[in-house]
Amino acid sequence: MSEAAPEEGTGGPSEGGLRRERAVRAAVVQGIVGEDRPLAGLLDVTGIRRTARALQSAFAPLVAEGGPAVRHTFAVRATPLVPVLRLLYEDRIGAEVASAAELALARAAGVQPGHTVLDSPTKTVAELREALGSGVLVDVDDAQELERLDALRGEAAATSTFGVRVDPHAGAERRAVFGVALGHEGAREWILSAFADRPWLTRLHAHSEVKNAGGVAPERLAEGVRKVYELAEEINAAAGRRQVDALALGGGLAAGAREGDTGDGDGADFAGYAALLKETVPGLFDGRYALVTGFGRSLLAGHGFLLARVEYVRAMGGRRLAVTHAGTRMAGHACGRRLAAYDAQGRPKGGPALAQDLAGPAQFDGELLASGVELPELEQGDWLAVLDTGAYGFARHQAYDSLTRPGIHGFAAGAEGVRFATVRAAQTLAEFVAESGAAHTRALTDDL
Repeated sequence: MSEAAPEEGTGGPSEGGLRRERAVRAAVVQGIVGEDRPLAGLLDVTGIRRTARALQSAFAPLVAEGGPAVRHTFAVRATPLVPVLRLLYEDRIGAEVASAAELALARAAGVQPGHTVLDSPTKTVAELREALGSGVLVDVDDAQELERLDALRGEAAATSTFGVRVDPHAGAERRAVFGVALGHEGAREWILSAFADRPWLTRLHAHSEVKNAGGVAPERLAEGVRKVYELAEEINAAAGRRQVDALALGGGLAAGAREGDTGDGDGADFAGYAALLKETVPGLFDGRYALVTGFGRSLLAGHGFLLARVEYVRAMGGRRLAVTHAGTRMAGHACGRRLAAYDAQGRPKGGPALAQDLAGPAQFDGELLASGVELPELEQGDWLAVLDTGAYGFARHQAYDSLTRPGIHGFAAGAEGVRFATVRAAQTLAEFVAESGAAHTRALTDDL
């Protein structure tokens, strides 16, 4: 069962929760949302910045004096929005990109090549050729990709840095989808041979399994890093020199038990994870290896929410069904996700909680955002906030039923009030029609 946004301990909402309440009220008053704008995504800029700085602070004390610093990157797939990437980059968070389009987003945000990691599992020859001389950090996924690089390196000089992505947990019991499965028969020997034959391979990337929701247990992440660290030590021992000089630690950390309160005391435990890495892999921070992280969900999830108008409330099967503009195609099913109710003026909704179902706007049977969630009684014109959607949420809109993309807005709540900045404008009907082939209306009737 989904839950309403809980109150902090003994004193009401957290600091992040208070910022959210002010932002909802201001969004209604200022017309960011309304009857003609029934859905918007809101990003808490203060929370994002605090989280970025908390990540920096967690790892900085562990770095050996005089050794290479830890370089942090953001998994662009989590929130592929240029202003977000720029905000993070100004707080020294680079970009981890998994496609040519994500690389273009990072460039548009001004992220420098040396702060960009490219690790798409489907790099084309053209993408590899461009990457070769771009200066970005490239992680190779398999033997065929490495063969392509061998051929391309014969055509032009390389300015980029190259390594191999390894799935340290994949083996007989779990198949790998990305990277080289370290537990598969012959995989370790192939990696050792690949590095021995190519002195220009200088990185290893630890990639733990991808989860559709939540994160990977920190202990499992740290164990994966340990395995890849030991592989680097083996490669260097065989080479008789420090050939592998950089380790990408990947991401995968959950955003915290209380999404959205990072920086206020209850978000992603970056300091705990860094300490766990230090304990599990003692040599990791001794100054011999440059380190790169690639967090996504834990940086942004709790600092974004969808604000959706309650359009109708129906009696269905003896229970109230609130039909809103926030659906599963954007927010995912809200099982376990926090929700918050506001009245038509954007004020926190009062009254006793009762079990209600929440439906989204799309016409398919699975469009039930939440079932039996206990919230104050929702009415037409109220507002529902679907929390913790700042990563892998509203930025990956799918246009089922030809639903247009909502606007995304950042907000800062200060003493002078709440200010908003457009991150992505709402998609207009004209833009949607144009995107759907209007310029080629007669292509199938006249051109064939």
